[in-house]
Amino acid sequence: MLLLLVGVFILGYIIIAFEHTIKIDKSAIALITGVLCWVVYILNIDSVHTGIEQLYHHVGEIASILFFLLGAMAIVELIDLHNGFDIIISKVQTKSKFKFLWIIGVTTFIISSVLDNLTTAIVMSSLIVKVLPDKEDRLWFVSVVVLAANAGGAFSPLGDVTTTMLWIGGQITASQVILKLFIPSVAVLVIPLIIISQKFKNQTFQLNASVESSIHKNDSLLVLGSGIFFLLFVPVFKTLTHLPPFMGILLALGILWILVSILHRKKPVDIKEKLSVASSLERIDTPSILFFLGILLAVSTLASSGYLKLLAIQCDQYLVNFYGTGIALGLISAIVDNVPLVAAAQGMYDLNTFPTDHPFWLFLALTSGTGGSIIIIGSAAGVAAMGIENINFMWYLRKFSLLALLGFISGIVVFFICNGF
Repeated sequence: MLLLLVGVFILGYIIIAFEHTIKIDKSAIALITGVLCWVVYILNIDSVHTGIEQLYHHVGEIASILFFLLGAMAIVELIDLHNGFDIIISKVQTKSKFKFLWIIGVTTFIISSVLDNLTTAIVMSSLIVKVLPDKEDRLWFVSVVVLAANAGGAFSPLGDVTTTMLWIGGQITASQVILKLFIPSVAVLVIPLIIISQKFKNQTFQLNASVESSIHKNDSLLVLGSGIFFLLFVPVFKTLTHLPPFMGILLALGILWILVSILHRKKPVDIKEKLSVASSLERIDTPSILFFLGILLAVSTLASSGYLKLLAIQCDQYLVNFYGTGIALGLISAIVDNVPLVAAAQGMYDLNTFPTDHPFWLFLALTSGTGGSIIIIGSAAGVAAMGIENINFMWYLRKFSLLALLGFISGIVVFFICNGF
């Protein structure tokens, strides 16, 4: 059963990788792969009832991610409808691609440590699409956003879901993960960024021309400020209430919905409809959300079947030490979602084996958080950016994966230098 399940999973990934060659949308393949994986699993277990319960459990977790993605995208689209990004673009003083790349990379890194890396990737990728007219430039810049968002999220207890899992589980403390992982996380971004930025040295760009709009600037400022405030409010809401982030983003969307309704209540019906949250929801890239759903469904079968747990045990048995296990899990997270991998590690090792803030947990937070950048569909930030800019899987693999791998290795080396092997 395991061989057949893994075979379906790998075949689905291969077809997704060659989406532009075979001319079949990746979302369709992802959905079929996710469903077929569960069909194979259900038909090969003793208790169908147990399998269905596992499916509902995973669907609950997946739904929380999808609702978060839906809410964040709706807020970003609402800001765009009100020309909020034009206000930010007008503040961009440089026309140098070299400088702008560094501004984007560093800004994304910083923001993702406060927001989570998924929201940061959505906001920054949307901004790049608005700013840069050239498609090839946008592919490079959005890829840097994915790298920077994952690197910035790795050292913050709020920045990446796996770091948050380890923090909530008591494996790491907030102070130690920031102290021990900040410099390695910087290395994950800076080393590839130095190389990539050379490509854009002495190159300039012209901003995308803004479309004339009847929207008053004060309205744009209000929606922009409110949208950013509510996005920043989500991690605070999570900390105060202990509710999952999707609850915070839904609350934020609801409040913003009321605010926009009040703002435009006296305007003509056609303008109210154009600037409503309903219009922003229509602009969301739904196929990308369905792609995310299919991928997570497929991965969840590997978790339910025990394959990921078995994989972690094999790593522990055959690798030299726990650093080898951390590196292996980080590399695997480039293909498989890092959440079940970290969950498997938490199940394998208790706090008696590796106590709180043990180097293994800190190292795992680094590798699992940054390994997903190596392949575009290896992280939530990558999947979101892929949907916003429609990055070709093979383009990313050919042009960017080795650079992301170099950043991954650089972070590991710097971790050893700073913390000892």
